[in-house]
Amino acid sequence: MSEDLRNLFEHGGRYATTGVFVCFEGGEGAGKSTQSRLLADWLEGEGYSVTRTFEPGDTAVGKRLREIVLDPATGDLSNRTEVLLYAADKAEHVDTVVEPALERGAVVITDRYVDSTLAYQGAGRQVDGRELEAIARWATRDLRPHLTVLLDLAPAEGLGRFEERDRIEGQPVDFHIRVRDSFLTMASAAPEHYLVLDARKPIEEIAEAIRSRVSPMLAQARKASEEQA
Repeated sequence: MSEDLRNLFEHGGRYATTGVFVCFEGGEGAGKSTQSRLLADWLEGEGYSVTRTFEPGDTAVGKRLREIVLDPATGDLSNRTEVLLYAADKAEHVDTVVEPALERGAVVITDRYVDSTLAYQGAGRQVDGRELEAIARWATRDLRPHLTVLLDLAPAEGLGRFEERDRIEGQPVDFHIRVRDSFLTMASAAPEHYLVLDARKPIEEIAEAIRSRVSPMLAQARKASEEQA
């Protein structure tokens, strides 16, 4: 599975020519929501238009899909059914939230995106990686983040931060170990588009590292926008 995922990233994908697209990925309890909020707050303080979003569930349709895939009451699903539900959420999310914001020139910050599907359903559920990516890339029109921030944390530590667990969080530890390994493999395959950080470090130290990586991207986007004007 790891080699399959590494090979998937040999093909470039599509990157927005307006705006900046930043994604936060990682296992459970790694601090994605905290860091996406801190980045959004900093960007807004600097005068940027920011759209902060998440998957699954940040659309009306996605909210209903999220309830299905995460509610423990759902019980077992066919792996293919789970993949398609997540893909439907992504299609609606990209078409109605992400792309319109990028077209306006906003900085889009999403908590989870395609990598989560490849890691959780691909490595975690052990669904064929090539078939899975074809579905996920079609659903998102092959739109890829300019930068993916991977907050790396051992599953035992991250899962220990939850008193109650949803349907995915409640999977066995070996499931989450495969997920973590998958994230790290994908990041190693395309380092120019990833920032891997130890999620155990202090929150502000992590936030500063993210700002340092994002700042040059903002300058490049501003320059491109001025040239197009």
